[in-house]
Amino acid sequence: MLIGVYGASGFGREVMPIARDCYAQLGGEIVFIDDAAKEQSINGHALLTFQEFRERPEAEKRIAIAIADGAVRKGLFERVTKSGVKIVDICSAHHIRGDAVEVGAGAILCGYAQITSNVHIGIGFHGNIYSYVAHDCVIGDFVTFAPHVHCNGNVHIGERAYIGTGAIIRQGTPEKPLMIGAGAIVGMGAVVTKDVPPGITVIGNPARPMTPRS
Repeated sequence: MLIGVYGASGFGREVMPIARDCYAQLGGEIVFIDDAAKEQSINGHALLTFQEFRERPEAEKRIAIAIADGAVRKGLFERVTKSGVKIVDICSAHHIRGDAVEVGAGAILCGYAQITSNVHIGIGFHGNIYSYVAHDCVIGDFVTFAPHVHCNGNVHIGERAYIGTGAIIRQGTPEKPLMIGAGAIVGMGAVVTKDVPPGITVIGNPARPMTPRS
């Protein structure tokens, strides 16, 4: 068994100890994968390119993608899937998952991340430390929650959205969920009180579109 953590920058290095805990019982080796690799190892784990990973002799290989950018993560997910390598989850033993929760393949759930109840999450989700998703939320593919994100109930988030550290998303209602569009970015510490259109970056309290510098 060979397991790769795709991404050797900060988040990947944070995820590696969780991966060891998740897959220790399977034996084998856990390595980093980085296509711009300049070192041979990081923190005691070999660092390989994707091609080197594929050329290793182990019959069974699995990969988790630990890269925060949702668009990049989507491209790598497609690349790995087409290669025939299985995408796997990395979930801390200290994350919390409630009733009627659906989470797609390739999730990374760090320590004390919480998903409450009646939540649907797409593929490739990242829930960093102390982030939570409350009841009746619908989260699209390749969405990233940075640490301490507070996503309250009845919120819908489109694919590839990035929610920054400490952001708070106000609760919607069953009749009118609060909507965050595909590819939107919610800045660090922002308080989202109304819908965010696709592709827009919002900051501040209350969150508002970021004004480009002249």
